[in-house]
Parts: sequence; structure tokens; C-alpha cells
Amino acid sequence: MTPPEPPPLLPGSAELRRLQVAIVAAGLAAFAMLYSTQASLPQIARTFGVDATRASLTVSVTTGALALSVLPMSALAERVGRVPVMIVGLVTGCVCVGVGAAAPNLPLLLVARGAAGVALSSVVAVAMGHVGDQVRADVAAPAIGMYVSATSLGGLLGRLVPAGLDAHGGWRMSVAAVAVLGAVCTGVFGATVPGRRRAAAGDRGRRVIRQHLHNGDVLRLCGVGMLLMGGFVATYNYLTYRLTDAPFTLPSSMIGLVFTAYLAGTVSSTAAGRLAVRLGRRSVLLGAVATALAGLTLTVPDNLGCVLAGLVIFTAGFFAAHSVASGWIGARAGTGRSEASALYLLGYYLGSSIGGTLIGLAWTRAGWPATVACVAATQLGAALLAPRAEHPAPHPDLPRPRAADPPATPKTGPAGR
Repeated sequence: MTPPEPPPLLPGSAELRRLQVAIVAAGLAAFAMLYSTQASLPQIARTFGVDATRASLTVSVTTGALALSVLPMSALAERVGRVPVMIVGLVTGCVCVGVGAAAPNLPLLLVARGAAGVALSSVVAVAMGHVGDQVRADVAAPAIGMYVSATSLGGLLGRLVPAGLDAHGGWRMSVAAVAVLGAVCTGVFGATVPGRRRAAAGDRGRRVIRQHLHNGDVLRLCGVGMLLMGGFVATYNYLTYRLTDAPFTLPSSMIGLVFTAYLAGTVSSTAAGRLAVRLGRRSVLLGAVATALAGLTLTVPDNLGCVLAGLVIFTAGFFAAHSVASGWIGARAGTGRSEASALYLLGYYLGSSIGGTLIGLAWTRAGWPATVACVAATQLGAALLAPRAEHPAPHPDLPRPRAADPPATPKTGPAGR
């Protein structure tokens, strides 16, 4: 007999606190390792004698492999369990990142980074759906906002730790240190994550994916994520090079401090989920994109204060927009939310892979103003793709949520998953 579903976690419960600690640890581990080479791109380029665009492949290959693995990993997690898949993926990711730190040439480093991307997709594909299924519907948006905040903090650590160690032991030691950090966070995740499981509402499988692909708003939100992330990763990839060149000529240890701008995203992603409840998702998303564009404009002058202020504002705007869009897509799907979130993440990380590399051509050929122009185009494109309606129109072929379930998108509820 099928065991009964446990009830959703309630605010203030001990199990909810354990889930929050676990999901923060998973987000820290996954995103620290995912971007562990980004702060060291100039050093990697010098080690292997390649240009900025080729060195950026150590980030793009990882995120590209992750993007292509999101849907298969999501399906695997539904079959064998989300928690076991995340634990195995995190352990494998630690090993792959550590192996990459010892790679003797760029092709082997790229293979290790690609394998790490596949492994880390276990967290990226599963975490948001897992949180959404575990908690009560009216607290889903704040819970997912906390996870997004953890991913931004993990991204910060994945850049700050290498930048701080590059001057002492080189990029190999710094990337290996991130693998160790990932292992510690993986241990925390395994020790604290609750072992419960709830069956998700709606059908699973390829049929649901195909139906989502006929949902125009789901596709638009996938495009929003792709464009936002492509511009964001490119900004951080090539700003690292800009700050090492004249007129700034900053050492790697100082450049590492630039990545503390990620803390703005840790705050804004959580705040955006709350604002979306009061002001509506579309309004908050457009406001976040406008904020990102304003910050991007400030990075153009050759003034370090302007660049740093602009980066903080740009980062806050990006994470606010991502938090809203990633929660919105589940609400627009109505049901089959895990699959809808997986489609969003597929677009999101494809954007990271494609934009993070192609915008590098603008950097190598025309410098920072051209890079800013390309990134601005991605952010404007994301704003134009934002759906106009706040609430989902149910797809005629998708099963409706069960009567016992809470509504997918309460009119006065949070921003959704």
C-alpha cells in the first residue's frame, strides 16, 4: 500500500527549520562549485595561453552541461527520490571540481567542469520543487526566496574564496578549496534534511513537458530567465578582466571583494518575493529589470566608485527579477510545477552558457561599452517577454489540482514557486 502523504510543513515547526538549513547548505555548495573558476579566469587564461572567451568556457561548459541535465535529473529524482539524488549529485560535484583543479590542460579541465555541471544539476533541478512540495502553499514564495538567497551567497563564496587564495597558491589551490567548502556544506545538508516525502500534484513525464511547451506564458518566462542570466554571467565574467586592466589594474585579491556585490542579491531576492504579493509579479519584475539597467549604466565610466556602485545595483536588480520569474512560472503552469520549473532552469542555464561566451566577443573586440550594450539588450529583451497577466489560465489538457490541495496561486497569496 502507498503510505499516506505527510502534511505540509508549517511556519515555526522544527522540521521546517531543518529543511531551511538543509536547502541553504545545498544552495551554498552547488553554486559555490558551479562558479568556482569565474574569479580566476585571467589566471586560467595565462596558465593555458588562451584568450578571455576561451577561458570563460570553464564557466559556460559547466552551466551548459547543467542546463542539458536539468530535465533528465528532474525525472530521475521523481523516480528514486529527491533527497538521495541531491546527496549523490553534491558528492559527485565535489569530486569533479577537485579533479578539475588538478587538470594538466584546458580540455581536461573542461571535461571535469562539464561533469560537475551534470552532477550539480541534481540540486538545481530539484531544490525549488522539493521546497515547494514540502511547505504549505501560502509560505512557498518566502521559502523559495530563501533558497534563491542561498544560491546568491553560494555564488559569492565561489568567487570570493578563489580570488582571496589566487595570490597565495594559484587558481588550482583556490578551486580545490571551493571543493572542500562544498564537501562541508554537503555534510550539513545530509545531516539536516528531513527524510519525508510528499507526492506532487499533477501528472509527471514527457506529456506534461509537451503541454507546458504549448503554454505561451511558460515559454515567455523561460525566455526571461535565459536573457536575464546570459547578461548577468557575462557581466561578471568580463568585469573581472576589465578591473585587471588599466586604468584600474586591481590585484586578484581586491577583485575578489568586488564579488561581495552578491550580498545585494541575497537581500533583494527575498524582498522581491514579498513585494510580488503586494504589488504583483509583473510590476516587481519590470522594476527589477529597470534597477539592473540603471546599475549597468553606472559601470561604464572609468571610475571605480561608479563601477562598484553600479555592480551592486545591477546585482540586486538581477536577483530580484530572477526570484520573481522563477516563482511565477510555477503559478503560470497551474500544475506539473516541477516540470515547469525544470524548463525555466533549462532556459536559465542555457542563457548562462550561451550569453557568458558570446558576449565575450563584444569584450574582446570593442571593450566594456560594447559589453554593456549587449548585456543591456538582454535585460530589455527579458522585460519585453514578461507575461502581462498575473494569474494562470488553466491549460485544457493539463489535469487540474486536486480539490484537497490549496489553490496554486491565491489572489492574496505569495509569488508562488
